[in-house]
Amino acid sequence: MANGVENGWTMFTDEEVREMSGFKSGGDDYVEVTCGCTSHRYGDAVGTLRVFVTGDLEISCECTPGCDEDKLSPAAFEKHSGRETSRKWKNNVWVIVDGEKVPLSKTALLKYYHKSLSNGSQRSQAGRGCHRDEFVRCTKCNKHRRFRLRTKEECRSYHDSSTKANWSCSDNKITCDDDEERASRRVYRGCARSPSCRGCTSCVCFGCDICRFSDCSCQTCIDFTNNSKA
Repeated sequence: MANGVENGWTMFTDEEVREMSGFKSGGDDYVEVTCGCTSHRYGDAVGTLRVFVTGDLEISCECTPGCDEDKLSPAAFEKHSGRETSRKWKNNVWVIVDGEKVPLSKTALLKYYHKSLSNGSQRSQAGRGCHRDEFVRCTKCNKHRRFRLRTKEECRSYHDSSTKANWSCSDNKITCDDDEERASRRVYRGCARSPSCRGCTSCVCFGCDICRFSDCSCQTCIDFTNNSKA
């Protein structure tokens, strides 16, 4: 591997992630690494941390073979693990470097997260990095399905699904037999400010070039396109 991750993507240098367990490129906009959080009562809860170039952080929990907690924020993962002194996820969530547990705060993995916070005002004005997860209800099975909104393609998928009168699970390449997320899990929607945020200026976007589309005929997109040209 040359200076950076595979496929020429250089989110991190070799030196920054040397001997980091489970580190790999997940695509053009994120990397993955094995992570965990330790509870004195329950032991280690292990998961996979995704670090996005936008600064977003998501953890898929693997604490037990049957655990279905996915796309948790680090704070939510910390709470899920049963950590006694919570609300210090930067110090309590760790990765393994050269066989040792190292807090996230002592690695380079948070540099995009810190950058997104320092550029918060510019990011909000530009309409980038402020899209929380949304849900659409299937008209056949009545189950809520999560849509992750980090890229323009993901936003388009949600946009088209939410405006379709008879949207069903099969439109999103899943089946009605698939389990619905628990209500307690649906409150976590990817806000960087607060795991259980119900909507704030950090995660709610009112229109940008990522979530509005010039080729869409809905009034919302038409108005945004016309106002952008004004």
